[in-house]
Amino acid sequence: MLALILEEPGAEAVEQVSEDAALSAVNWAEVWQVADAAGVRSDELRSRVIAYGVSIVTFDLDDAEHAGDLHRETRAKGLSLADRACLALAARLGVPAVTADRAWVDLDVGVEIVCIR
Repeated sequence: MLALILEEPGAEAVEQVSEDAALSAVNWAEVWQVADAAGVRSDELRSRVIAYGVSIVTFDLDDAEHAGDLHRETRAKGLSLADRACLALAARLGVPAVTADRAWVDLDVGVEIVCIR
């Protein structure tokens, strides 16, 4: 999402999969924080993301436990809580996790990983 909002490399790939995509509320907090730091107007941010067709969904108890369990498997790759929240949501929805972080490519966590760059 950040690649698309900040017009970074890989933005086109994100735009192609953004319609009907879902973003965890945890990841939304990260997008909000980084976009704000980059000078993106917060009053436009939500409407831009919704216009791309992205739904922001709750981070529930099962997601939280799954993200916690993923720490063991992903700690060597340096994945953050937000990274693991993304993977947990992708697992719950049965969809690929889209990332710009090449460290995810070799993960074997039961989720297809799509790297945009």
